[in-house]
Amino acid sequence: MSDPVSLSKDRPAAVPDSGTPLGRHAAAPATGPDTGSGTGPDTGSGTGPSAGTHAADGPQAAPVVTAYPVSFTGSAGEYFRLWIVNSALTVVTLGLYLPWARVRNRQYFYGHTWVDGHNFEYRADPRRLLRSYLLVGALFLAYVLTSESESLGWVSGLIALLFLGLYPWLVAQSMRFQAVNTVHRGLRFHFDGRVQDAYVAYGAANVAAAVSGGLALPWAWFMQRRYQLNNLRYGSARGLFRGDVAPMYLIALVGVGLLVGAGLLLAIPAGVALVAWMASQGFELDSLNWNSAGLLGVLFVVVAYVILLAMNGVAWQYVRAATMRYVLNNAELGGVVRTGATFNPWQVVWITVSNGVAQVLTLGLATPWADIRRNRYLLEGVTVRAIVPLDEFAGRQGGPESALGEAATELLDIGLGF
Repeated sequence: MSDPVSLSKDRPAAVPDSGTPLGRHAAAPATGPDTGSGTGPDTGSGTGPSAGTHAADGPQAAPVVTAYPVSFTGSAGEYFRLWIVNSALTVVTLGLYLPWARVRNRQYFYGHTWVDGHNFEYRADPRRLLRSYLLVGALFLAYVLTSESESLGWVSGLIALLFLGLYPWLVAQSMRFQAVNTVHRGLRFHFDGRVQDAYVAYGAANVAAAVSGGLALPWAWFMQRRYQLNNLRYGSARGLFRGDVAPMYLIALVGVGLLVGAGLLLAIPAGVALVAWMASQGFELDSLNWNSAGLLGVLFVVVAYVILLAMNGVAWQYVRAATMRYVLNNAELGGVVRTGATFNPWQVVWITVSNGVAQVLTLGLATPWADIRRNRYLLEGVTVRAIVPLDEFAGRQGGPESALGEAATELLDIGLGF
């Protein structure tokens, strides 16, 4: 099997599917490199200097913002071949191949994501992941087995408490591992977040969200995104989250509105059906057929549960996509590089829902197509803007990072949104 990263690195340093220069250039406002609106990539007036120029003409000249659209060149057919082989080897080896499958899948998506003629690389060592996968897998198996035993139930409780206590540390370790194994232009990303700050963002914030009945959940999202971005580093350029907590609450309100709307959609037909049924019985309580009423009630509960479950999934997908767009529109590196996102969260919801339907109907065989479709839409709605050439970022080599956090977050399906 060919290595997807090697294939990607052989590609020319340009947007592969367009054949045109990557950067489009626009003159920045006289007050600085960016308007500060953070609502999307610079559209530009088309009057800026030619490609590749960044320097100001004099002391009064405004810096030039260069926009680098992100492109994704993966294809469903190509990824299907990689996916089906990885899946088969994972089954045949009883899961031992899973770290290699994870790494190769990630290498494929990173290798086909391009910015300014350079693709990303993922350089994680599957052997390090395997050791951590085995440790986390053993703990998870012990938890499942002991939770069914009356005499050993305390062991499962101890493992659960251990996981909850270590959760912020695992998140920090996972971010550090993911960052240091992500490379662009030969420079590694780094994550410098302190563990005590992780216990604030992923420990105290989550506890506050739970005890407040969800009212503090948007604040927890804000704390976690700020922790992620403010401690991210690309070469010598440090990340910065320029967002605020208020938009997180607006995003959450839309999600809650979806659930309330779903409840109303259920309540109205239920009320109409109840009145119609009572009218057919003559509104006489003594003469009502309560057996048929009970059957009708059970049917309604089942339908309501399915609809509410679906709407909850839709609301959650919207919250995830809207949060991602907001974060990308307020992310900065080194004070000279910013990202912008123009993808529509509702379109992401539609893609996710239709992808799910296709995966169910094809018994999972449409998974590669669904993954490529979603990634292409998201990535091609992202633009990197800079007032200096990206080559000027200095890289620093990082030391080895623990793969335990990465293994825990992967196996236990912890979504980091990194």
